[in-house]
Amino acid sequence: MSTSERQGSFTADIEAIRQRARQHIENGAVTEAYRGNRETVIKVLNEALATELVCVLRYKRHHYAATGIHAQAVADEFLEHAKEEQDHADMIAERITQLGGDPDFNPETLAKRSHSEYVEGKNLSDMIREDLVAERIAIESYSEIIRYLGDNDPTSRRVMEEILAKEEEHAEDLKTLIQTLSQAEEKMRQEPSPEWPLRRAS
Repeated sequence: MSTSERQGSFTADIEAIRQRARQHIENGAVTEAYRGNRETVIKVLNEALATELVCVLRYKRHHYAATGIHAQAVADEFLEHAKEEQDHADMIAERITQLGGDPDFNPETLAKRSHSEYVEGKNLSDMIREDLVAERIAIESYSEIIRYLGDNDPTSRRVMEEILAKEEEHAEDLKTLIQTLSQAEEKMRQEPSPEWPLRRAS
């Protein structure tokens, strides 16, 4: 096939794309080339949205409830994670909108739709561990979502892949916090209590 023939073939495809683009323009970013089950993808993304929003609330709660000698640094980490989870929620909500769906922010069903749970924790160590459990749940469920999306919806897949990478980073941060806190607590247990000087007899 000559260069001109190949170019003609390509031009014909572009013309077909142009014609299809003018049809159903109310669908916005969703064209005939979209191969995903849009209804199912929107449902799955709304579950991921709920998961992120629950994570925001749990991290916020832990940020303000953190107490103890090591609390400030951990509370700062909680706040940073909360902000990043909010960014994830915004990314997912935007993609749902692009697919012609409605992002579901209904607080009445938020916990039910979320993959992770909202657990407050009794102390600083509990809080970190519950957040790590939640991140591990998100990592596994988001990995399944990415596999489901595959090549049928590469844009949604890339959104979820970006979020997954950050959740893995969060999990590593929390694992390090647990180790650091455990070492600090062990060191405090091993250090002898200060002895108060005895009052001299007058």
